[in-house]
Amino acid sequence: MKRLIPIFISMVLLSNHSNSQIIYPKTATGDVADTYFGVKVNDPYRWLENDTSTATSAWVKEENKVTSNYLSQIPFRNELKKRLTSLINYPKYGSPFKKNGKYFFYKNNGLQNQSVLYQQKTLTSEPEVLLDPNTLSADGTVALSHLSFSKDGKYMGYSIARSGSDWNEIFVMDVATRQLLTDHIKWSKSSGIAWQGNGFYYSAYDAPVAGKEYSNKNEYEKVYYHTVGQEQNQDKLIYEDKQHALRECYASLTEDEQFLFISVTETTTGNSLLMKDVTKPNAIFTELAPGFENDYSVVDHVNGKLYVLTNWKAPKSRLMEVDPANPAQKNWKEIIPETENVLERVSIIGGKIIAEYMKDASNHAYGFDLAGKKLYEVILPTLGSLGGFSGDKDDPEAFYVFTSYTFPPTIYRFNTDKNTSEVFRKAEVSFNPEEYISEQIFYTSKDGTKVPMSITYKKGMKRNGKNPVMLYGYGGFNISMNPTFSVIRIPFLENGGIYCVANIRGGGEYGEKWHMAGTKLLKQNVFDDFIAAAEYLINQKYTCSEKLAIDGGSNGGLLIGACITQRPDLYAVAIPEVGVLDMLRYHMFTIGWSWSSDYGTSEESKPMFEYLKGYSPLHNIKAGVKYPATLVMTGDHDDRVVPAHSFKFAATLQAANAGTHPTLIRIDSKAGHGAGKPIGKVIDAQTDMWSFVMFNLGMKPTF
Repeated sequence: MKRLIPIFISMVLLSNHSNSQIIYPKTATGDVADTYFGVKVNDPYRWLENDTSTATSAWVKEENKVTSNYLSQIPFRNELKKRLTSLINYPKYGSPFKKNGKYFFYKNNGLQNQSVLYQQKTLTSEPEVLLDPNTLSADGTVALSHLSFSKDGKYMGYSIARSGSDWNEIFVMDVATRQLLTDHIKWSKSSGIAWQGNGFYYSAYDAPVAGKEYSNKNEYEKVYYHTVGQEQNQDKLIYEDKQHALRECYASLTEDEQFLFISVTETTTGNSLLMKDVTKPNAIFTELAPGFENDYSVVDHVNGKLYVLTNWKAPKSRLMEVDPANPAQKNWKEIIPETENVLERVSIIGGKIIAEYMKDASNHAYGFDLAGKKLYEVILPTLGSLGGFSGDKDDPEAFYVFTSYTFPPTIYRFNTDKNTSEVFRKAEVSFNPEEYISEQIFYTSKDGTKVPMSITYKKGMKRNGKNPVMLYGYGGFNISMNPTFSVIRIPFLENGGIYCVANIRGGGEYGEKWHMAGTKLLKQNVFDDFIAAAEYLINQKYTCSEKLAIDGGSNGGLLIGACITQRPDLYAVAIPEVGVLDMLRYHMFTIGWSWSSDYGTSEESKPMFEYLKGYSPLHNIKAGVKYPATLVMTGDHDDRVVPAHSFKFAATLQAANAGTHPTLIRIDSKAGHGAGKPIGKVIDAQTDMWSFVMFNLGMKPTF
């Protein structure tokens, strides 16, 4: 590659939402190209993949300056920030969970950057702070990722993430004294902390190349056992696969600490499951379930039997019983059969099986006995989402969180014997649900498929074709878009906005068939579903193209990028957040290779390369096209979807756009893919996003 000397000019002249005159940084281009199956593909902004270079840092600084100048001139931005800050400033509680006779829960007083972990002896006793992540950094950018208690309750292992990175560090605390021990484990990623005796199992990679911690491909993950008090380099290697660099491995234990499982994955779909009885000396791993066609998740070990949730021969999942003494799949016994609805989660609490199902993008829950006989349905307040049941297998007391688009998160205390729920804690949000309506409709996609969509708005809305609309989507990795409440949307809704979520293919709303219908050579279905949702909203007079905004993050960022390059005329505003935007090279960075089950790769075959190139947002930006007002959003420490995707996409769009609408990129510092972001940064980011959206939709909000 030739040496590049970027030249930057930054100036913003803001007049109105449809005629902004912006002078963007002049981004240097390089003579770089790749050849795929005889086809040359230029990549002039390849240099922006080097996230630690001086040139990239200078480009980021200048792009942020242009974006900041533009946003600072939006007349209602400061008032919107005040409104969002006021809305977010209420006590936020996590659902309690019980360990070793004590209750634990997270709480945020309102504007704390990170939620604090509390413990209490009873539900009415005075809570005590066990761990406050806000003390771990001055700016709140160190977040608690995961925690786990030893069986005797003596130790708590916890992991932290810095600046939004997926890299985790694991520490150990003495619970009684709350003293931090000397244990310190680095270079762990997406790992549990599975306690056995005086130590725990965890997953980790070898230390990455200095300076490339957030971009280089992650390879050869291993499982170790760490004994409390020893150095990481003394940890015992439990599992590794020297033949397959691109596999992940995750360790878990049954609650009684008898069986150790290693779940091995090649992509985000399907896993193999290895098992070992750690109570037997010199035991070796046996394959409980082969990979990688199906998903297998061990619920627990009860009365000598293992309960396994799986979609093996059941695309909408079922619960199986496995005898550890005869673990071959031919001997598995079906406990809860597959139904027409997706079985999402299973818990064993108070001697009952609590099964959570998905039906038309909303949750339902049922109680079963251990033999699989249905006992009852858990009565929920309305259609919405469950946050999962927490409780012990021998104690009937459980807790769950319920929410929907107009139902603020509410924690319920549940008795598994009596099937009774009582409100334990309600969110004290400045929001009146009676003023709003949330409805579900079904629209028809391009190929005739019926797709559900949720539409939320303030009562009195008129279908006059002039309402501002935000349409959100994801469409990938078997992830469902369940109804959830967020105070962040309130300023948009209270100013006449309509918030819509399309449950498009690629997600998990209707099981594996729905998921697979939006993968690889069928990925276009995802975009077609979303485009059809936009067309439905216009045809049904909810809105018009000039009043329609679209938003999505991560795989949803890919969705937004593809939709604005395929139908730039259909939307007024687009927000691709932390998006996968270069479909030819995504698998070359960090953990990107694990997404190939959904996407395929540009190297595997000519048809796959051609298909990916045909929709890759970066490669389908065309000069001379008028694109909607676009705010690309990313974080400089995003090591899941590296910021190079957003950098190259924004530079290309700025150079090609023939329209007058702004094309900006907002690059957050000391921020990653989104998890663990401090409240202060959340408020700043959401203020900027919604200011941009409302301004470019021509709204004149009052707060």
